[in-house]
Amino acid sequence: MSSASDNLVVGKIGAPYGVKGWVKINSFTQHPQDIFDYLPWQLGNDQSIEVDQWRVQNKGLVAKIVGIDDRNQADLIKNQEIMVAAESLPVLEDDFYWKDIIGMRVETTQGYALGIVKQMFETGANDVMVVKANLNDAFAQKERLIPFVYDQVVINVDTDTKKVIVDWEPAF
Repeated sequence: MSSASDNLVVGKIGAPYGVKGWVKINSFTQHPQDIFDYLPWQLGNDQSIEVDQWRVQNKGLVAKIVGIDDRNQADLIKNQEIMVAAESLPVLEDDFYWKDIIGMRVETTQGYALGIVKQMFETGANDVMVVKANLNDAFAQKERLIPFVYDQVVINVDTDTKKVIVDWEPAF
């Protein structure tokens, strides 16, 4: 079994669907159905689960979980995060996962150290890096929200040196 730090959240169990133990699945993967490529799942409560069946239902996904046979049992796992082992994700040749960026140093094109990537999140327009500022930051900010827009804001991501170079004003 993997430790929680070796797991990545790829979705969330939604409300029960019907009376036979099916649940709605909220997928956080780029293509929602891809969540079923990363099995088995670990729930946020450290419960390992197996998917018996799944299907597209209207504009969403539903799944039948092994051992969950009625609506009451399905309700017990509602809102649990769906996690998978980080090593189960495919290796990317010329790209990277958010998990690879978290913890990287962020510097401006002029060499000003902005801080460390604390987390990433998605907006409707673009992804955003939350950068925790260095303690000695002359601009005294605790954190910055920097849009992750390649060739406009993000100039380079170097996974070897664990550094992100951005075209960004330190005062922002």
